[in-house]
Amino acid sequence: MSDQTLSPLIIQSDFTVLVEVDNHSYADGRAILMKCAELIKAPEHIHTYRLTPLSIWNMCSANIMIEEVLDELSRLSRYHIPANVSSGLRDFAARYGMLRLEKAEEGLTLAVLSHDLAHLVGRDKTLAPFLEASLNPSPDQPGRWLVNPMHRGRLKLGLIKLGFPVEDLAGFSEGESLAISLSEKCGQGNSFGLRDYQKDAVDSFIAAGSPRGGAGVVVMPCGSGKTIIGMGCMARLRTSTLILTTSVTAVHQWRQELLDKTSLSEKEIGVYSASVKEIKPVTIATYQIMTWRKSRVSEMPHMEIFDRRDWGLIIYDEVHLLPAPVFQITTGLQAKRRLGLTATLVREDGREDDVFALIGPRKSDVPWKDLEDQGWIAQAVCTEVRLPLSEDRRLSYYGSNARSRFRIASEDPGKLPLVRQILARHPGEPTLIIGMYVDQVKNMAANLKIPSLTGKTPQKLRDKLFADFKEGRLPVLAVSKVANFAVDLPDASVAIQISGTFGSRQEEAQRLGRILRPKPGRNQAHFYTLVTRDTVEQDFALNRQLFLCEQGYEYVIENIGDELA
Repeated sequence: MSDQTLSPLIIQSDFTVLVEVDNHSYADGRAILMKCAELIKAPEHIHTYRLTPLSIWNMCSANIMIEEVLDELSRLSRYHIPANVSSGLRDFAARYGMLRLEKAEEGLTLAVLSHDLAHLVGRDKTLAPFLEASLNPSPDQPGRWLVNPMHRGRLKLGLIKLGFPVEDLAGFSEGESLAISLSEKCGQGNSFGLRDYQKDAVDSFIAAGSPRGGAGVVVMPCGSGKTIIGMGCMARLRTSTLILTTSVTAVHQWRQELLDKTSLSEKEIGVYSASVKEIKPVTIATYQIMTWRKSRVSEMPHMEIFDRRDWGLIIYDEVHLLPAPVFQITTGLQAKRRLGLTATLVREDGREDDVFALIGPRKSDVPWKDLEDQGWIAQAVCTEVRLPLSEDRRLSYYGSNARSRFRIASEDPGKLPLVRQILARHPGEPTLIIGMYVDQVKNMAANLKIPSLTGKTPQKLRDKLFADFKEGRLPVLAVSKVANFAVDLPDASVAIQISGTFGSRQEEAQRLGRILRPKPGRNQAHFYTLVTRDTVEQDFALNRQLFLCEQGYEYVIENIGDELA
């Protein structure tokens, strides 16, 4: 026990794990926890993780054995692992694979591998509508039911809500054949090919064509080539593909990437938007157009796109933003291959288990710092700058409710001189000023005499501003949260976050990702967050920085009066 007194982990009986950041074995502890736990709190010295059923099931889906993880946790733990935690983690892991959807002579079947679980499934009234008939059991499958293929997703969703994931081995429809391959040259004639980690992600998703492949989520940082991983899967499967993404700008960027890096021609790629509705072998649409309807009680007419072709693959870009209506339609698409792409599995609505059940488990997750160390993304320095609340805003701040206080603190005018100071420290470097509130973004832009881009900016002007920024004609651009997702701004090297969406780790991931594409020379990026000190904005900033800590970034805090790092 004496040699463990300096171990970094303290595993507690409530399934939380405390990690000592300054410990010499911190990196080892963090590495094992990334495989099996979720970070829930990250102040300066002690980080807190939680071991959950979902984190263990994602671990199991990556073929990581629970005993291997328990051995590592025990080696790095300062005290013995509580008995209830060891048995609980084994129980979570044992649930993975105990329920299987399979193709049998009778049709689609649910096989249950334990007697007790078979009794639970057979007696649960919420599952009864999805189970058509009980089938003869076998020695290794004491419970078997015939399942209507249309209820495949609803059954999986119902079972995971009961605490039991389904391993879906029923396979997929092949979809329409499509001749597609990756190009060997792209852009200005530069050679092109998948990087090793991109190839590994494609291999994990395809799984050599077995039923264990074809459905799941790839988690990669912005700038690491998630779009290229999607194209790699398309080239391996060679089937018609529907791509859903977050904005018209992202639709155009997907189209440009497909034309640049694959053998597809313009006549094979369709854009489905408010202005044009093309259905082609590869069709790209936004979540917004998919969920549009005339009124709350009207049908969503564009959902029919799912039935307009025999899609062999559906790609959900930024899957953590998948809206509820698309979740609902996805329950009926379980015979289609489904690839989710995201920088973070964190959903603000807490529906991570729905993603697991309906899109699939995590197939690949490369730590951002690993890619930074290999030079595939830029090195990032993350700095939070805290300023005091302006005197003229204190009275209104203390007299307001929590939500109003957050906005008052977020829009503090004292942030303007700070932005000027940061810009002066990075002269000539492509810089994004990012804010949540449109008025704040516009006012900041007006004071700095730079353009602003918000959700109300017409698409034509939006495209021009993005192009001018990318090509160096526009060194500084102020943007609202419209630029958070799926926007290609490869040359940005500085981001100044003047306000954010409460405690959104999801947003922190996307905003940091705006500046992480690899850069010539020093390959250096700077991410600044301006926070009004001793306000609710500072409280929410603690949650936002969880994402940075998850990825291994140091989070430097500077107070006004200190020199900016």
